[in-house]
Amino acid sequence: MYIKLRRALFFFLLFVALSACGDLRFSQVAPGMETFHPEKICVFPVEAGAYPEAAGVADKLIADAISDKGSFSVVVSPEDAKRLMENDAKLTSAVSNYVAKLKKVSFSDPDISTYIGKKCTVDTILVVDVDSWNYTTQGDDNIAKVGFSMELIEAQTGKIVWRAKHYDTKSYKWFKPDLVDLAKKVAEKMISRIPH
Repeated sequence: MYIKLRRALFFFLLFVALSACGDLRFSQVAPGMETFHPEKICVFPVEAGAYPEAAGVADKLIADAISDKGSFSVVVSPEDAKRLMENDAKLTSAVSNYVAKLKKVSFSDPDISTYIGKKCTVDTILVVDVDSWNYTTQGDDNIAKVGFSMELIEAQTGKIVWRAKHYDTKSYKWFKPDLVDLAKKVAEKMISRIPH
């Protein structure tokens, strides 16, 4: 009886601990990546898509979350990447072609990713999309919603090491929550799960 009670208590505490962690809505690590420990990362400018108000703001949030994590010795922020591309038409074309292939046909071109990695002197690339950045309604509830998609790529091989999607919402009655604050929490949570 005592052993059954102890076992039940153990599983209850384990369930509570896992629930408290709150995982991402979607996260997938490529098989065999246990030994993958990147040191230098380039964060491409965030694709804001239908949410132009997120452009620039999301760049800074993602770059700050990666820098704060402290796992990478070099972080080429979206701003740094833009500066590199401004001075190098071939790099601009490579980044544009790489992202187009990744988005349109889910193909991570290893030749292009290798080139980008060498030009930016990094071993990994992070591609981020804004999936939601708005105020909306669900039934009778007013909600603020922010979400991102992320793909981490090993530059040398073009292998997509990690894919993740996450969003968060906040209900409100009269005063709209700040989307930037909500986005910061989503970015930090996602970056905290990045393989390293």
